[in-house]
Amino acid sequence: MVELAGIGPAPFAAMLLADLGADVVRVDRPGGQPLGIDPALDVTNRNKRSVEVDLKAPGGAAVVLDLVAAADVLLEGFRPGVAERLGVGPEEALGRNPRLVYGRMTGWGQDGPLAGSAGHDIGYLATAGTLGLIGPAEGPPAIPANLLGDYAGGSLYLVSGVLAALLHVGRGGAGQVVDAAIVDGAAHLGAMLWGMLGAGAWRDARGGNLLDGGCPYYAVYATADGGWMAVGALEERFYAEFARLLPLPPEAPDRADVRRWPELRALIAERFARRDRDAWAAVFEGTDACVAPVLSLREAAVHPHLAARGTLVAPDGLTQPAPAPRFSRTPGALRRPPAAP
Repeated sequence: MVELAGIGPAPFAAMLLADLGADVVRVDRPGGQPLGIDPALDVTNRNKRSVEVDLKAPGGAAVVLDLVAAADVLLEGFRPGVAERLGVGPEEALGRNPRLVYGRMTGWGQDGPLAGSAGHDIGYLATAGTLGLIGPAEGPPAIPANLLGDYAGGSLYLVSGVLAALLHVGRGGAGQVVDAAIVDGAAHLGAMLWGMLGAGAWRDARGGNLLDGGCPYYAVYATADGGWMAVGALEERFYAEFARLLPLPPEAPDRADVRRWPELRALIAERFARRDRDAWAAVFEGTDACVAPVLSLREAAVHPHLAARGTLVAPDGLTQPAPAPRFSRTPGALRRPPAAP
């Protein structure tokens, strides 16, 4: 697989495929990428090899097309038209290799009124209606780092498209272009909520629904030490266990009475405010109450469950997620550290 180096969702998609066994050759531009950290610590470039090519220099495009001729996949994350101007667009690449899967990662897509505009995760989420789902009703939308747009709506959709296209080639089909746009993926992630909206089961407003913090038994609560507990006791049997362990008094409002949700929320909040986060974590750990402490990244790295599964690993002292998902016959592996350009 050939990856034309960039930042954000395309490198993550290439990393995921590399984790699962792809031989990824990253084509770096002279001077490297402007991520601003030591390349040896850029986890998204693990399991890759690197070759430096100046695509703007005479013969640069020919070098890349020579690589493409022997590749199954090419990934690029340029703005629409840039790869074509550099001489490594779909026409040239598929001309050299008709079985090639040409994966394109953009924010706005290859066409449409905004296709040529700059953008970032936050703007794509905002336009797709996804950002407006997140956060309290009385406050601004909450920003989910760049996980929901770049990586969920972007990288994972690019990987899905590439794998489907590879399956098509493997069954005798021709190569093709996969146009993965973050705005498309971010909208697609909301499929269930669009259905609920159409059915009248979802209010088109933030913080007033079952899964967006509006429900008092699917919410986060502050603890006495300034920590937070996440409550997801949706089903009745899980809620019963939650109410027993908190505990809630017998006269607590009926959870099905939406009119009394504010009262129930205040009661739950008052209970959680009595003890520190770790004390509450000890109460709920291993139960069916569906309650968990909100951990920082460094705390997650030493959580017993994640440690037992090896969810996070630290090769050469650099903590990072292990390959996922897991396979019974062909497991992913960390074969190479992040490749220096």
